[in-house]
Amino acid sequence: MAIRRLFIANRGEIAMRIIRAARVLGIETVQAYSEADHEMSAVREADAAVCIGPAPASQSYLDISAVIEAARSAGADAVHPGYGFLAENAAFAEAVVAAGMVFVGPEARTIERMGDKVAAREAARAAGVPIVPGSDGRLDDVAAVVEAAREIGYPVMLKAAAGGGGRGIRVAANEDELRRLAPQARAEAQAAFGDGGLYLEKAIERPRHIEVQIMGDGTSAIHCFERECSVQRRRQKVWEEAGAPGLSQVSRAAMCDAAVRLAEAVGYRGAGTVEFLYDETGDAFYFIEMNTRIQVEHTVTEMITGLDLVVMMIEIAGGALLPLTQKQVVRDGHAIEVRICAEDPLLQFAPFPGTVSGLSWPEGEGVRVDHFLYEGYTVPPFYDSLLGKLVVHAADRATAIERMAQALRGCRIEGLRTTIPLHLALAADPALRSGKVHTGWLETWLADGGLKAAAQGETL
Repeated sequence: MAIRRLFIANRGEIAMRIIRAARVLGIETVQAYSEADHEMSAVREADAAVCIGPAPASQSYLDISAVIEAARSAGADAVHPGYGFLAENAAFAEAVVAAGMVFVGPEARTIERMGDKVAAREAARAAGVPIVPGSDGRLDDVAAVVEAAREIGYPVMLKAAAGGGGRGIRVAANEDELRRLAPQARAEAQAAFGDGGLYLEKAIERPRHIEVQIMGDGTSAIHCFERECSVQRRRQKVWEEAGAPGLSQVSRAAMCDAAVRLAEAVGYRGAGTVEFLYDETGDAFYFIEMNTRIQVEHTVTEMITGLDLVVMMIEIAGGALLPLTQKQVVRDGHAIEVRICAEDPLLQFAPFPGTVSGLSWPEGEGVRVDHFLYEGYTVPPFYDSLLGKLVVHAADRATAIERMAQALRGCRIEGLRTTIPLHLALAADPALRSGKVHTGWLETWLADGGLKAAAQGETL
């Protein structure tokens, strides 16, 4: 069905991004907002807006019945979940469809299958996609965890069977550590996802995190190349690139082909991301999970391909087939994204909400900013600290890094403390510039005083 009125069940910069995509397609938008978000940019920019509840996300953005009722009362014929909140909630996707609306994303059964890490591993195995050695299924008690670890071999990584975002993950070097950490991981998984089930994987030391953007129409799928997402803090991505530096053409092609193979095997519809761990020592990659939604870092893929991924996923949700073939997806240059958050990186990343008293963003060739700020806007303390994303594109990686450093110096967000000093320091760091990073690199760099040294050297 043709989508005419789109309900946006999210907030912040992704809500603004969806509004822009809807305008391209001539679709009216209705913005959901909590009582704390009544002055949000997306509320002003959308064609209409509906309050869905109090400030706490559990009573607004995570309240399925409130979101469904608001969308129906607004006359929406489709719902876009953005990322986070209910974006990967199968019950929400099912409720949207049951209410007679289109869910902009994969089918509920796909979300459920790929959202369960054990089921996702089995789907990958069946599709011939390499997986990290691990437990055959979910583990519901410590004894089962210990027995599986003896078969896999240490070090091992505990993960929540449901959910993502780094919740419930623990690494154990031996059995004593595993017995101590398993109850913690179960408790965290239960609190975060309502499911304390775990699964176990062999821990790969110093891996890189490389993911592949895919787009499917339920039958066929294409990839839009890979992204490097190894620079992480507490398993949250900080600095993202397209493509992955130093990756051989053989490995790149194999990884992208594997992502498409998996997407087609599960009948994937819409935008999604297949995530891999890459072991440089053996030039090997392993599937770890699939994100059944648009990603924060989709921007870098758009910059190197010229595609509008949000427009494509809305069109596909409305019944369209893939608008292009794999051969028509062409890579151009290199792109980098940094996440600008309301946190003080020089004060252990303490949250720093407040009122924006002055604001200006860099402009120029190859520079893009996705944000939701304006002068006088008060950033609420209730939600994720992401303020916006600074993205640059250039002919090659070295030029892109220089462009990023220049663009960061052109950012002015007064009244808040942000992560801009961190990104400036990273842009100047020799290890990052050489591409010699892994998933544990940033935390080691921070612990060793890399940011403080940069600050003292007045390079920020």
